[in-house]
Amino acid sequence: MFISRSMTITISLAAVGAAAVAQAQQAERLSTVTVTGQAATKTDTPFIETPQAISVIENEDWQEKGAETVQRATDYTPGVFSNQIGASNRYDYIVLRGFVDGSVNNTYLDGLKILGDGGAFSSLVIDPYFLERIEVVKGPASVLYGRASPGGLVALTSKRPDFTTGGEIRLGAGNNAQRSAAFDVTGPLDEGRRLAYRLTGLAQAADTQYGPVEEERYAFAPQLSWDITDATSLDLYAYLHKDPEGGYHAGLPYEGTVVDRNGRRIDNTFFEGEDDYDKFEREQRMIGYEFEHRFNDAWTARQKLRYLDADVELAQVYAFGWGSDTELNRFYSGADESLQAWTLDNQLEANLTTGFVEHTVLLGADYQDRENDVTWPSGTSPPIDAFDPRYGAEPIAIASIKRRRELSQTGVYLQDQMAIGDWRLTLGGRHDWVDITNTDQQSGTASELDDTQFSGRAGLLYLFDNGLAPYTSYSTSFSPNSTTDASGDLLKPTEGEQIEVGLKYQPSESRSRYSLALFDISQENVSTKLPNEDFFRAVGEIESRGLELEAHTQLTDNFRLQASYTYTDVTLEETGNETEGNQDNQVPRHQASAWGHYDVRQGALAGVDAGLGVRYYADIYADDANTEKVPDYTLVDATLGYDLGQVGLKNVEARLNVTNLLDKEYVASCFDLNFCYFGAERSVKAHISYAF
Repeated sequence: MFISRSMTITISLAAVGAAAVAQAQQAERLSTVTVTGQAATKTDTPFIETPQAISVIENEDWQEKGAETVQRATDYTPGVFSNQIGASNRYDYIVLRGFVDGSVNNTYLDGLKILGDGGAFSSLVIDPYFLERIEVVKGPASVLYGRASPGGLVALTSKRPDFTTGGEIRLGAGNNAQRSAAFDVTGPLDEGRRLAYRLTGLAQAADTQYGPVEEERYAFAPQLSWDITDATSLDLYAYLHKDPEGGYHAGLPYEGTVVDRNGRRIDNTFFEGEDDYDKFEREQRMIGYEFEHRFNDAWTARQKLRYLDADVELAQVYAFGWGSDTELNRFYSGADESLQAWTLDNQLEANLTTGFVEHTVLLGADYQDRENDVTWPSGTSPPIDAFDPRYGAEPIAIASIKRRRELSQTGVYLQDQMAIGDWRLTLGGRHDWVDITNTDQQSGTASELDDTQFSGRAGLLYLFDNGLAPYTSYSTSFSPNSTTDASGDLLKPTEGEQIEVGLKYQPSESRSRYSLALFDISQENVSTKLPNEDFFRAVGEIESRGLELEAHTQLTDNFRLQASYTYTDVTLEETGNETEGNQDNQVPRHQASAWGHYDVRQGALAGVDAGLGVRYYADIYADDANTEKVPDYTLVDATLGYDLGQVGLKNVEARLNVTNLLDKEYVASCFDLNFCYFGAERSVKAHISYAF
């Protein structure tokens, strides 16, 4: 079943050097920095020259905030709602510009889509400890990536081998029996520094706020980089990941969580399942390579290839509505899935000049192929008293579905980024061929889709000498559905288009950057699924309009501030029922955040750094009928770090992170009035790191 959703303190002893190193890092922080929006263009394009809203999250940003999932790393990003399923960490739910449908399937790793299966339970994750940066691209990006949500995509960039020897060892512990150990080592393998390696590993586990439910993860990534010649390079990598325990992923009724049920509320630690029948185990194995050859200063060719193999096993007893004054109805859901996928991207980049126009031309051809064999048993289970639970009941299996879900996509794309004086004009087009087959392995019947799609983008930006850059853009998206309706027929592909205007500002001699974006997105052929059903329902059309503001600024040598505000108005259009014209649920209309961080450089407290953050969410409907809302909520996070080099422990750092500092009890959002998701309680965690 696909449903869901503490003061968090993290003490992290991250490797920092002595005072001279700290001063050098501070000097670098204040120097001119070029932030790129590589995922938005697939080329090395500065943030200030990209005619599309993007947010870049560096590794140090989420380490400082104590984020341990990609979902949590985006907590302070405008245009992103990362609390869709509350306290659940099983998947990276990231709602972009109000589009809930693609919230768990909009992630890319090193330019290639992570080919999970959005209509199944095989949605995959990457642990952020293995990442260097996260780039959130707002709005349609199908022109370069093919099938994608119109809300945007989340592009992950892996750590890569370094030709300078270095490494880190990190240990962590916290409340709810949190414990972790990680290492990251890299360096050259030969005297000529043509070969370099990187080995990164992680083991972590924790209890959760929900009874006996646990989380457990092991991951390992070996990598090899080979500079074959001065113009040719090859990167080989693998990512091996296992979650023996997948944590909590369920929801409870609005009545009893948000409002009283006969004068009583369900506790936010309540577990409605059965420990003997609660299981989520995920294994994912990826191997691949990246090859690049520079023919000359103008022409470069690249090829990226990845193979993915994943297995998911699920068993869950879950609640679905009230059966009496105190008892919840319960059902049983299970899954056994085996997924294999290939992704390939070929690129040819040219930097050319024609007259007074400088061109960065990108020509590409990519291919995706995914096959997932699934078995989905389901059944019923005896009810449970939400206020005085008694466990030990056995579910009764009723039916089992066996299907093979296949998807292949081939696309060709062309993009031209033109510099004409201070003007930047971007034009791009793409054509895709998509084949989808869903086969019922019990009856042998199949539903098929054979479709072609064109995607485009046009953007225009002007660079003023003072660092201001106004822009406008138009882009389209599509996403073929591998999901079926009640009759077993595949649903039509969703199609989206966006108009965006914005203003960016990046002063020279500074790391500061500011952005403002206004957008209007429409998406057709939208569908949704009730958690207790194995088919999807057509919704119609969704329109999302909004405003995003973001600022990253170094106010003094010691104090930096990150702040954002998002207004999102998502309307259900042309639904053909009573919800037409209503606001979509699980989308805050107002969102604001601020994170301030202060470094003490001198005096008795030298080596100390502290950060405080506030996140605010308002106007979240609990159902698409707009009968109820989730109460507004504000969350406070904090961090405190210390460079132990100040007391003789060179290259050792300690960090304490707390999320939900005030331990606020709240409901994060509701899928509908039967499935509302408690937010995470206060979490406190300490890390200690040694760098070498």
